[in-house]
Amino acid sequence: MKHSLKWNRGKTTRNNFITYGVVILAYIILQIMIGADSISSTMEGLLVPICAYVVMALSLNLTVGVLGELSLGHAGFMSVGAFTGVTAAVALGRNVSSGPVLLVVGMVVGACFAALVGFLIGIPVLRLKGDYLAIVTLAFGEIIKGIFNNLYVGVDSSGLHISILSDTTNLAADGDLVIGGPMGLSGIPRESTFTAGVILILITLIVIFHLVGSRAGRAIMAVRDNRIAAESIGINVTKYKLMAFTVSAALAGAAGTLFAMNYTTLVANKFDFNTSILILVFVVLGGLGNMLGSIIAAAALTILPEALRQFSDYRMLVYAIVLILVMLATNNPTLWNFIARVREERQEKKEGAKQ
Repeated sequence: MKHSLKWNRGKTTRNNFITYGVVILAYIILQIMIGADSISSTMEGLLVPICAYVVMALSLNLTVGVLGELSLGHAGFMSVGAFTGVTAAVALGRNVSSGPVLLVVGMVVGACFAALVGFLIGIPVLRLKGDYLAIVTLAFGEIIKGIFNNLYVGVDSSGLHISILSDTTNLAADGDLVIGGPMGLSGIPRESTFTAGVILILITLIVIFHLVGSRAGRAIMAVRDNRIAAESIGINVTKYKLMAFTVSAALAGAAGTLFAMNYTTLVANKFDFNTSILILVFVVLGGLGNMLGSIIAAAALTILPEALRQFSDYRMLVYAIVLILVMLATNNPTLWNFIARVREERQEKKEGAKQ
């Protein structure tokens, strides 16, 4: 039994390092391609959004794959991080000129506000299960979008000015309107970089892997597998559900800031139901609980529509067909049984060679 547990722990550690290695290797290869001008400007412009979507997929996988709860409002946390992080960056930018500092502060503020919202939302929402939880999180995402569509925030020499429904901020001559209701964010400092995105991905992986491998992570997975059994051995179900949900929201908030600071303007409608579904597709396609799969799925499905742009009228049709085929393949028990059988045969051959 001890040997089995040790082997499983070693296998998990090896898989974690493989995931880190894939991210770092991809970064190095892409940097070489950028330096050699062998990547188009369109694809280069997608690198930061891909990083943001990868972090979103990883954070949602923590909720869906590790915790086992279906959330359809993850784009809401992304929007909280985007709007609060950019506001903090613009306010700080009046006194600080360093771009990396603005980006880091923005992401930290965005993550904190998203975590706070996730915690407050999670208290009543996580008492629900299945379809009910999905419906409530969907409603949360739409409510957040509605709030930002009616929120006005400006910054001037006297500080922040906030108003609801109409612009009554009354900014001074040196003021800037950061959030303009349905016009969204404007005057965003474009400080997001591909390097910053990769660093955020690595931080996200470290947080998730350490959480999953910890005592708290094992408790979270116990709740996912059998809530009644977990409660019977003294696991505080609400506590660990909130922990996973809050961490997931915080990571989504940081991703939202990274995404927003790649543009000069951004509207709240960008973070709608369709975005939440897209992120869920990344998670399902990559495999529940499979972080490397989420990274590959998020990158591939973000690039694919642009790669198919030359087909113009048939672009989305081809995209949908590819998506369906991959979903059928990844959820095919026969295929997975065949792969498992091949792995077992290879393992037996290795053990036989050692003997």
